[in-house]
Amino acid sequence: MDLYTTSPALDNAIVDPANWADEHGIHAQLTWLRHNDPVRWLEPEGYEPFWNITKYDDIKAIEGRKQLFINDPRPTLGMKGMQELVQAMTGRKHLIRSLVQMDDPDHMKYRTLTQGWFMGTNLRKLQARVDALASMYVDRLGELGGECDFVKDVAVWYPLRVIMEILGVPESDEAFMLKLTRELFGPADPDNERSFEAEEFFEVTREFEAYFSAMSADRRANPTDDVASLIANATIDGEPIPELDANGYYIIIATAGHDTTSASTAGGLLALIEHPEEMAKLRADVDGVLPTAIDEMIRWVTPVRHFMRTATGDFTLRDKTIHQGESVILWYPSANRDEDVFDAPFEFRADRKDAKQLAFGFGAHVCLGQHLARMEMSALYRALLARVDHIELAGTPAYTHSSFVGGLKSLPIRYRMK
Repeated sequence: MDLYTTSPALDNAIVDPANWADEHGIHAQLTWLRHNDPVRWLEPEGYEPFWNITKYDDIKAIEGRKQLFINDPRPTLGMKGMQELVQAMTGRKHLIRSLVQMDDPDHMKYRTLTQGWFMGTNLRKLQARVDALASMYVDRLGELGGECDFVKDVAVWYPLRVIMEILGVPESDEAFMLKLTRELFGPADPDNERSFEAEEFFEVTREFEAYFSAMSADRRANPTDDVASLIANATIDGEPIPELDANGYYIIIATAGHDTTSASTAGGLLALIEHPEEMAKLRADVDGVLPTAIDEMIRWVTPVRHFMRTATGDFTLRDKTIHQGESVILWYPSANRDEDVFDAPFEFRADRKDAKQLAFGFGAHVCLGQHLARMEMSALYRALLARVDHIELAGTPAYTHSSFVGGLKSLPIRYRMK
């Protein structure tokens, strides 16, 4: 069966979490779609149908119309009947209500609560601590004796420590936060401890909420200068934030605040190992090349693989009419390999400057933590390049089984410290 052109083969493949563990295979499918059917109606088994969007300009066009294309009621892929199951088991519309599930006016009101934490002035205050943590995790490479799994030993822990310090979670609880994040973002991955069954997936959310409800109570009684205190004591329209919304806020910061950065950090290192000429280019001019190299790593990995939007009115795109009430899925890895936008998009170029990547999204829902992510990656790579003389693969890299957020889950490397 032709996996590229025949429904339901392609329809089922594109949403299959295991399919996303095959980097070459998924990009082959997305490339075919960009070239042959960029706005395609998909009817995958077990899902309500939706429009499949794979082109850079089309994704920007949709994301730039926040009133025409809204997040509610379908911000991400979910199995058919999941919303009804959530309602039946929890009594609420969404399992989690965070910025991802919100539209205006709530979205902007909630976003502005913490936006200042992730912007220039405050980030400059964090620079020294981020640099110190980056140096500490490069020290860990030295302690590991020249061979490690870069994902499991370094890449997941460094951005986790940064965001947990900002949020106010103690270091002793980091492993718990990491475990829940993996179960939330990649429930179908065979290396996760829980199954894809709805009840176990709901339990992940309940554990997050129990933890953050207790944190909220503590920060209301004993406020500090962390983000948890800000959320716990914030008001919207003069009223305290509802517990569901507060917990959703904590969860999105605690998960997206590190998982995407760790994926980009690890995937960037693999790209440099596989493209030694680009590593040499970066080593020769760290100050000049690193800023573009970081953005190229993020483009190359694109850890957030999709979001969805639902049309509030009819919209014509490439001679196809998206009708009111129909949903679209936006594939960011496809946008970031669009041949009409990027010169030779399947080449990793540390000094690429030809287009702005869309890994952080576009428009009203652009990633709140994008500047922090760049800062963290820059700090780690500066420390790594200064102290690690040579890096090579020591095994086969492996990717997460996830169509939502993912990247490398294993990167065995061998290296030599200076």
